[in-house]
Amino acid sequence: MTDFLFFIEVVVAGLLAGTMYSLVALGFVLIYKASSTFNFAQGAMVFFAVLAFVGFMELGLPFVAAFFVTIVLMGLVGFFTERLVLKPLMNQSEDTLLMATIGLGFVLEGLAQAAWGVEVRRLDLGIGDFPIPWIIDSTGLFISALDLTAGLVAAVLIIGLALLFKYTKMGLGLRAVADDAGAASSIGIPLGNIMLLVWTAAGIVALVAGMMWGARAGVQFALVDLALKALPVLIIGGFSSIPGAIVGGLIIGASEKVLEVYVGPFFGGGIEGWAPYVLAIFFLLRRPEGLFGEKIIRRV
Repeated sequence: MTDFLFFIEVVVAGLLAGTMYSLVALGFVLIYKASSTFNFAQGAMVFFAVLAFVGFMELGLPFVAAFFVTIVLMGLVGFFTERLVLKPLMNQSEDTLLMATIGLGFVLEGLAQAAWGVEVRRLDLGIGDFPIPWIIDSTGLFISALDLTAGLVAAVLIIGLALLFKYTKMGLGLRAVADDAGAASSIGIPLGNIMLLVWTAAGIVALVAGMMWGARAGVQFALVDLALKALPVLIIGGFSSIPGAIVGGLIIGASEKVLEVYVGPFFGGGIEGWAPYVLAIFFLLRRPEGLFGEKIIRRV
């Protein structure tokens, strides 16, 4: 029974980490649904947003004020991205837009470090990283309070955005733009406004993801690498599916924790760093569109 509870503990910890991966992947999904472009700048947006948040608090702003000021800042980032980067490249190829997001990522990284420095900062959200005991048949099952809180926050944000884009006029416009931008524009859907809203939403997601990860690992440049961690999630779930981002994140989170604990010792540890990419390669070979992605049909 103790071994089984330990296995459950490992799986739950993995699922909670998976919700965080889903949150990072959600930012990619929003941009991809609107422009069919993989946003390589999403990792830089996470770093930029949380570093700005911490910087505003260092200037004396209280937590809540710094949070909303950072949201406004990320809205401005979305506005200038849409006006200065995406709008001039609206009719260009997907490869051109991809290169533009790579350049945008370097710009955001440079601006963040120029404005707030490069040193690692500690972010205290008032949530201690201590185990919460769950008693099952007189046996303790321990779950990290920080992981549990981060998982709940990520789940609420993901569900909220999913409902927003499914049941609101803005969500209907986004789905129309994702299906056919030209047709959506011809019936009066403002592409510029849709893109602005999507980039702003991606910025808010980046801020929340950065806060959750920064509270555990510190606010540092390594947060940019979250973009790479989200890639297997997107491959498994599908680049254009919000439910896919959720399921993909849970699969990656649970599988990497289980493999690290039970298989990792045979490889000297560190398996959770590369196992998700092996799983992603398997999906690319067997189901390249992902679990929830649209099947790709090419006419030749």
